[in-house]
Amino acid sequence: MPFGPASLLGVERFSEESEAPLELIPGDDDAKKEQIIRAVYKQVLGNAYVMDSERQLVAESQFKLGEISVREFVRMVAKSELYRGRFFDACPRYRYIELAFRHLLGRAPVDFNEMRAHAERLDSHGYEADIDSFVDSDDYQNTFGEWTVPYQRGWKTESCTTMQEFTWSFQLLRGNSSSSLKGDLSGITSKLGGNAYQNRPMAVVPPSSNDTQGWSFRPSKNLEDAPTRLGAGAGDQGKTYRVEVTAYSANNVRRISRYTRSNRVYYVPFDKLSEQFKRIHAEGGKIASITPVS
Repeated sequence: MPFGPASLLGVERFSEESEAPLELIPGDDDAKKEQIIRAVYKQVLGNAYVMDSERQLVAESQFKLGEISVREFVRMVAKSELYRGRFFDACPRYRYIELAFRHLLGRAPVDFNEMRAHAERLDSHGYEADIDSFVDSDDYQNTFGEWTVPYQRGWKTESCTTMQEFTWSFQLLRGNSSSSLKGDLSGITSKLGGNAYQNRPMAVVPPSSNDTQGWSFRPSKNLEDAPTRLGAGAGDQGKTYRVEVTAYSANNVRRISRYTRSNRVYYVPFDKLSEQFKRIHAEGGKIASITPVS
């Protein structure tokens, strides 16, 4: 179980990962190369699940034979239809750009000018040229070189250049989502949003509680998602609990079928918690926090 700032700030998943960067060294066997291949998929594809039919077999073979470096394997995965379909074609432009920073450079953009440069490159030179600009950058080369798998930076590995980049990094990394898009409350919407255009730092708040609006839960704007109280009493244990739920699926919850994702708040007596948990999971929701109500 994580302790300290990692658990308080919502980045324990990255804190628990190996601190040593994964690097291919001359003489490494096929098992190590396979480990590196899996690590590249995990980093570049934002921890998304990759089916066997989606693996880049030609690129993998070239890497195992020593024909290409780790950096070139990263480039080929990022230029693949697999990556493009998930993060470029399916996302608005600036959401793709902030994800590419996370996936390929392991950090958040420094400022809006850095993001705008990539937007202009997409307009003038296209998608593959933009991927090249990440992988061929001095930043990539100085940090990862030819043989190291990219990793998330700025948490334990180095200092961010500005407070703004530090807060943007937390915004892009933290949360209980299983991947960059699946289960993420932002979905394909830019996480930095208007803060990027204004070059404005973002608040780093603690996890959800009954006192604060935390990172793992966002109140919905839909009237159908207003807070719901279940039961009139405080229950056998003398308490009522606030349960914050995220990522309801439209396919499972008929009453909010107009929306692709929804959040709800329930106030549940202690003796009804188990019953409510089962209902939430059956409907595809994810419990963000459970806190007693005074």
